[in-house]
Amino acid sequence: MDETLDTGWVVRWAEQAQRVVAENRIALMELDRAIGDGDHGDNLDRGFTAVTAKLADITPDTPASALKLIATTLMSTVGGAAGPLYGTAFLRAATAAGDGPVDAQGVAALLAAAVEGVTARGKAATGDKTMVDALAPAAEAAREAASSGGSALAALEAAAEAAEAGAEATEPMVARKGRASYLGDRSAGHRDPGAQSSALIVRAAADAAGGGQSP
Repeated sequence: MDETLDTGWVVRWAEQAQRVVAENRIALMELDRAIGDGDHGDNLDRGFTAVTAKLADITPDTPASALKLIATTLMSTVGGAAGPLYGTAFLRAATAAGDGPVDAQGVAALLAAAVEGVTARGKAATGDKTMVDALAPAAEAAREAASSGGSALAALEAAAEAAEAGAEATEPMVARKGRASYLGDRSAGHRDPGAQSSALIVRAAADAAGGGQSP
């Protein structure tokens, strides 16, 4: 029988995301400094720190309500484009999660919904050198894992690996969206910071489900 992921998983996901974003804050800022305005790491660190503080005070009763709390907190605390984009991703994921625990099909559904939210909000597609290049492969990998009978954890692990590969694949791309697009061909040779942070956050979701931690 497939295991399901409860509200505790979402809380652990937020805590793990906060930890990994804090650890990678400088690296994310350096990536953003190369092709953006340099504040991506600081913005996300502030946002997920606020999320974990909020979750320490409030105990959501479903995964969906926990995801919604993450969404609204990120929207109100993360500056730049990242706040609305990540907020929308988590908000769409909350809607897709339904009223109960999340199984493998639920993992695939919430990741697919997150991608739909980000693409609708940011008007970006795969290949534009944005966070979509990490999130879209993650959603597809989770769908394939769930469709083949994999567990929720297996779906998340597949998603994390695909997101990491997707982020790496942005390095040679020429940006077509966002501030990086102003650089034209000079944006090639740099990993997209949004794709990298997306990969870190998807990995955090898998680690939270599996009880592990990213190195």
